[in-house]
Amino acid sequence: MTTVNISRQVGSEGVAIGKTVANALGYHFVDRNTIARVLSEYGMVDFKKVYESTEGFWDRFSPRRADIVNMLNRAIRAIARTDDVVIVGRGSYIVLEGLADVLNVRIQAPLGVRVQRVMAREGLDDLLAAAEMVKERDRARTEFVEFTYEVKWDDASRFDLVIDTSKVAPDTAAGWIIETTKALAAKDHGDQPVTRSIEIDSVLADFVGEKVLTR
Repeated sequence: MTTVNISRQVGSEGVAIGKTVANALGYHFVDRNTIARVLSEYGMVDFKKVYESTEGFWDRFSPRRADIVNMLNRAIRAIARTDDVVIVGRGSYIVLEGLADVLNVRIQAPLGVRVQRVMAREGLDDLLAAAEMVKERDRARTEFVEFTYEVKWDDASRFDLVIDTSKVAPDTAAGWIIETTKALAAKDHGDQPVTRSIEIDSVLADFVGEKVLTR
């Protein structure tokens, strides 16, 4: 069993790459919608809105922060424990840090390239407004990781692969990840901790397996 974590910048094509990898390997694709489905079962119905916000909630002293972060981490661990998955975002590379059968990937690109991609994808024609929107989304993700896990979001040392999609075509990037994942899945990890060793609540595990990671 193997988990691929993809941390990506807005407009880097990380989501498309993640879907390509999941489809090629027969893995489950997990994004914010998947996580939100799990969290909504536990009362966090506005997770997507909260996650994208740079105001209020992710302040270190927010009274809701600890409970929501704890539930988010539990959901990520349960998803990784249940089956082969590709998880995009949500700090999963930190939550699952140290597990031998987990591949951590960062997908990135220069700001100008990402802005042009977002403009084309979302039908925008105002360059300055699009650039500010991308920067705002970058800030939200940076603050989420740095406030929640107290690590630098751009620390390349936490990743096994770092790919710049302004130089490496998304299809090529996906191919690299697919081949690396296959090699990792075939590897004997010996006594190293793996996703199967994650301890999770049985009720949460059943819910994830039956209601979330259904093919």
